[in-house]
Amino acid sequence: MANDSMLKFVGLPQAYPAKRDAHDRAEDFREIADRYAVPTAEDQAGRCSQCGVPYCSVHCPLHNHIPDWLRLTAEGRLREAYELSNATSTMPEICGRICPQDRLCEGNCVIEFSGHGAVTIGSVEKFITDTAWEEGWVEPIHVGPARGQSVGIIGAGPAGLSAADYLRTYGYEVHVYDRHDRAGGLLTYGIPGFKLEKPVVMRRVDRLKAGGIVFHEGFAVGEDATLDDLRQRHDALLIATGVYKARDVEVNGAAARGVIAALDYLTASNRKSFGDAVAEFDSGALDAAGKHVVVVGGGDTAMDCVRTAVRQGAASVKCLYRRDRANMPGSQREVAHAEEEGVEFVWLSAPQAFGGEGDVASVQARRMRLGIPDASGRRAPEVDPGGDFELRADMVIKALGFDAEDLPTLFGAPELGVSRWGTVLVDGKTLMTSLDGVFAAGDIVRGASLVVWAVRDGRDVSAAMHKWLKAKATNARVAA
Repeated sequence: MANDSMLKFVGLPQAYPAKRDAHDRAEDFREIADRYAVPTAEDQAGRCSQCGVPYCSVHCPLHNHIPDWLRLTAEGRLREAYELSNATSTMPEICGRICPQDRLCEGNCVIEFSGHGAVTIGSVEKFITDTAWEEGWVEPIHVGPARGQSVGIIGAGPAGLSAADYLRTYGYEVHVYDRHDRAGGLLTYGIPGFKLEKPVVMRRVDRLKAGGIVFHEGFAVGEDATLDDLRQRHDALLIATGVYKARDVEVNGAAARGVIAALDYLTASNRKSFGDAVAEFDSGALDAAGKHVVVVGGGDTAMDCVRTAVRQGAASVKCLYRRDRANMPGSQREVAHAEEEGVEFVWLSAPQAFGGEGDVASVQARRMRLGIPDASGRRAPEVDPGGDFELRADMVIKALGFDAEDLPTLFGAPELGVSRWGTVLVDGKTLMTSLDGVFAAGDIVRGASLVVWAVRDGRDVSAAMHKWLKAKATNARVAA
């Protein structure tokens, strides 16, 4: 019989209902344990070859000391393993849950190259940090000596939260402004609970609040205050809003009822998990139960949507993607999970219209084929003549990615420099925007990306802000 620590290590999905009894949970464990042929985190960590070139660390955006904390875990020194993991990441248990390890650390494990299956690095990272929380090893923020300077952070997603953590340890007064009623950004409202349990996010937020970081939730910059107003309140600002503008499908019928944006759908589902009243979910508009669902897109957000629809009891779930499996941007591991759960992937297909009178009833699609490589090196999809077909659909979810909102207009700051894609421009060394004392980091700078990159960007920008604020304080003393 599997014990709780074993089940916690292998990371059984949150989606498995709580009502499953101990026998079912044990069967779940045995299936996964058989797959990896190891019973515990210590045994799994012991598979690490301690290779001379730690490709896993090199391909981790945070450059975590992965072989070292795997060795400590294998030796049963879990607290030391946690402390080492925590030294380079403000959210190790979150990254352990949601990083696409198959594209990063695990995908570059030499054990994987040898054909014996990668060390399950993400599961071990999750296990040691969850154990640290349970054992009380996660310490409060060590607030540095007060510097008499304050920082305002716009956006409470992973980049903003990571920067807030570091800046508070430097001794700054930190205020975080976010338009949502809960902090966390996409960690809270964009990623489903079966991948990232919401109490895991909230305990991180609570730790920051306990460390003296002030959160202004439900605060919309541009409505409740302009960017210039916040510049007057603080010695420095960080823009870490992320990118939330959904890319649209420009075909006939796109305005039909039942054609919805991925983030609206996922946010409604996550709000229900918090116990919120969500009128559009309760009316059925954002609930997939009993419906034939078609998700358009091939990224991680699309995978979140198809797997959420399965859990809501959809009659059928199909994913329409214009390229083939080998060329999709989403995690192959997520695709495999979705297929195991009954999702049908319709490769090399794209919508050309949404049918129905008022309410969507079908997706009229066309077959695609891969042509010559585009500017990114990927073979560009093109229409395959004569390959039209139709899919039944009561709900169509658009999951084509996200672009930056028009922040200069939204914030009342026309002088804020942005790229042609709307992302905020920063100096490559100082990470400062076109406005003095205003920095930016995360997806609003690099475009839609991974949570682990946002955590890394928050770490980097906090160091840049610290350097600039120290110089500002020194100059003020000299001038006085």
